Amino acid sequence: MRHLTKIVLGLMLVFAVACSRTPPGGGRGNAVYVGGTVPQLGDSRPHEWRNGHPYNHHVHGIDISRWQGEIDWGRVRGAGISFAFIKATEGGDHSDPSFQRYWREAAAARVPRGAYHYYYFCRTGAEQARWFIRNVPRERGSLPPVLDLEWTDSKTCPRRPGPAEVKREANAFLDIVGRHYGQRPIIYTTVDFYRENRLGDMRAEFWLRSVADHPRMTYPGQRWAFWQYTGTGTVPGIQGDVDLNAFAGSSSDWARWLSTRLTR
Repeated sequence: MRHLTKIVLGLMLVFAVACSRTPPGGGRGNAVYVGGTVPQLGDSRPHEWRNGHPYNHHVHGIDISRWQGEIDWGRVRGAGISFAFIKATEGGDHSDPSFQRYWREAAAARVPRGAYHYYYFCRTGAEQARWFIRNVPRERGSLPPVLDLEWTDSKTCPRRPGPAEVKREANAFLDIVGRHYGQRPIIYTTVDFYRENRLGDMRAEFWLRSVADHPRMTYPGQRWAFWQYTGTGTVPGIQGDVDLNAFAGSSSDWARWLSTRLTR
C-alpha cells in the first residue's frame, strides 16, 4: 500500500508539472505549444493557436503608448520582458505625452527600448521624419526606430493613397530617419495594409501584426523580426491590456540581433 501511495503521489506530481507548463492564455484543445521559454505573461482574451504558438518563441516584448498609464518597469523586466517599443509621434504635429517618461523609465530599468511613429497619409514622409527626429533622442543603445504603417481611422486624415505613393513616401521617411539614427527603421504593419500595398518588396525588417494565426500563414513567404500576437496581453507591472510581441529567433539570435541593430 505504501508503494502504491508513492506511485500515485508521483503521478500527481507529474500531472501538476505538466499542467504548470500550459502557457498563460494558451488554451488547450488544438493549440500547438512545444515548450519554449515562457515568461510570466497572460492574455485577457486567449486565442487558440493552431499553426504555431507565440510562446514557442523565447524572446518577448511589449509596445506601449500613453494608455498604459503608470508602469512598474522593474516588475515588467522581472516578468521576462526583453524589449519595449514606445509610441513617440504621429503625423507631423502630435507627440505622445508619456513618451519621454517611458523612455527614461525603461532605460533606468535596463529594458531595451525603441520609439515608433504612427504614420498619417496627409503629410509627406519627409515632414513626418523631421517631426520624429525632433521628438526622439538619438541615444546609444536604443533599438531601431519603427515606422507604423496601417490605415488610419482619423476623421482629419481619411486619405488612402495608392501603393506607389505609400511606398514612395514611406521610403523617404525610412531614408531620412535611418541616416539620422544610423539604423534603418523597422516597418510595423497589419495584414490588410501589407496586402493592399504590396509591402513585401520594401527594403526593411518587418514587425507583423497577426493576432489570429501565425505570420507564416497570414504573410506567406515574408521574413519578419517581430510578431505582434495579441492586443489583450497581461504583464505584471502594467494595469490592463497591453500589446505583446515575440522576436523571431532564439535568445542567442536576440543577442546577435542587438549587437548589430542598436543605435551607436
